[in-house]
Amino acid sequence: MARISSYPYDTTVQDKDAWIGTQAANRRTKQFTAEAVAEYLNINAKVNIGGQMSFKWTDSQKGGAGTVSEVGGGGSGNAFSTITELFFSINELNGQNVVAFLDYITTKNILLGQGDQISQFGHYTLDAYVIDTDPNYYKATLTYIGGNGTIVNDKQYTLFHFDISDSYDKTFIFTQAVAANPWVVVHNLNKFPSVSVTDANVTPRVVNAQVDYDNTNQVTITFSGAQAGKAYLN
Repeated sequence: MARISSYPYDTTVQDKDAWIGTQAANRRTKQFTAEAVAEYLNINAKVNIGGQMSFKWTDSQKGGAGTVSEVGGGGSGNAFSTITELFFSINELNGQNVVAFLDYITTKNILLGQGDQISQFGHYTLDAYVIDTDPNYYKATLTYIGGNGTIVNDKQYTLFHFDISDSYDKTFIFTQAVAANPWVVVHNLNKFPSVSVTDANVTPRVVNAQVDYDNTNQVTITFSGAQAGKAYLN
């Protein structure tokens, strides 16, 4: 066999690429694919990301270290929307103790999602997080906000603080292609935004108009005559 250093480098790693290694259980030489190694790292939370925790779902209530389970057991096949109480092991899959962090984000929004399926998730408020009679577990009380999909037993689930409510200022741009008066703008920003109006010229100019707030999601803009252009709400 030639020296390893004599082989060329492959800088484009693909799922089925493989390399030689030693299996820990019996010390035998085996091939390991890039795909298998990546899956191992994912499901065992070997790559740490700050503020992100990984647990294995188990249908057995309080199913061991690194697990999350529904109070009363079961859960597999149930929609995320049905979850109201969960048991979390005090340690996540990689062994880190999560108590202080989960206690810190109690009353905040969290996302619980299947690690290998981004569209399988539940968005909740973490209402309470209290120690169980078994000190290896804490019971979390949740209020469902939104999500999609159902629970799958023995899958890895990621949990992290998640809030999309008001972390940035919401804006809306309304385009009136055909001249009209007034413009009724449904913006769904759930607030009374400031409104600026421009005409439809190649170099837009600000247009004076009367703005009436019909409610927190709609404004009526009135001009002296029919007008085309854009309204900027923020």
